[in-house]
Amino acid sequence: MKQAAKKDVFQLFAEKVRDHKDLVSRWAVLQETRVEYFRGKDFVSFLKNHPELKDILESDRNLETEDIADILLSKNLLVRCDRVVKTVRPGKKKLSTWPAHLEIFPEQIFSENDAFFAWTFVNRRPFWQTLLSFCWPVLTLAICLFPVYPHRCKLLILYSCAGILLLILSLLLIRATIFGALYIILGKRIWFFPNILAEEATLGELFRFWPKKDEEERPKWTTRLFYAIVAVLVIMLLRHHAPDEAARARYQKRVSNIIDDVLEWSPRLALSGMMEKQQNVVNATGSGDSSSETSKTSPEHASPDVNSDKTFAEQYDAEEVILRNMEEVGEEDKQID
Repeated sequence: MKQAAKKDVFQLFAEKVRDHKDLVSRWAVLQETRVEYFRGKDFVSFLKNHPELKDILESDRNLETEDIADILLSKNLLVRCDRVVKTVRPGKKKLSTWPAHLEIFPEQIFSENDAFFAWTFVNRRPFWQTLLSFCWPVLTLAICLFPVYPHRCKLLILYSCAGILLLILSLLLIRATIFGALYIILGKRIWFFPNILAEEATLGELFRFWPKKDEEERPKWTTRLFYAIVAVLVIMLLRHHAPDEAARARYQKRVSNIIDDVLEWSPRLALSGMMEKQQNVVNATGSGDSSSETSKTSPEHASPDVNSDKTFAEQYDAEEVILRNMEEVGEEDKQID
């Protein structure tokens, strides 16, 4: 019973430490599994700054940090890991601070020097995530019902999504342009909004504007010259194959028609279209029956062969006129292009 109580205490301690914001941690892949891990030196400094968390351990509150970590390892609440890539990559001075791929270390003992520790238990889901999970079906249903929204709601959603997409693409283009210009001119690697594409960054890190200091070696002038030539060639190629004003206008009209069809669609139009189609079928059936009865009773239709020949000749002449008009329209389009 005492061991079970201690296990519950250390489990509670591990959950509190994992949920604390001051413990710096990242996500990585450990044997095809995504895990959250931290560094040994960060764990030591964290407990020095927050000694009140040791009160959760009750009788074991006076244990040293190394002993607490060893107990967590023995209870399989932690597992010591090591980086998969242990050699410095070309162009860098040192190994990555937070490796993206880990492997299990043979000796499961605590250490501060270049040691990584991953949590092995599933973290409890916060209450807001539980509420959010119930909102996903509602959001999916709302997306499916977009065609039946009022026209103003459709415009609001369309322009909001288009504005957000334009903002994201503009931000990515601007930061890539600044990076390329500074790399070619000054030989420095500076990414503004450095964490904007990071998957595991917090909200504060995601919108951090100022980048970190460039710790890598300065690129050679030949490399910078090569990328400058490539950039100029790409710009010239894009400018040479850019569409003219007529092609742009046609494409814009086509896209506008597609968007207008989506925005202007409503169930009333669909029902009215179905009713008109059904009415046309009924009228065609009725006219067919009346014409057949007339053909049987009228003496004008006594010679069906002559009338069928005339009908075939008229249809052939009409098809010839249509084909000739289509060829003339195609030649005019080529001349405009």
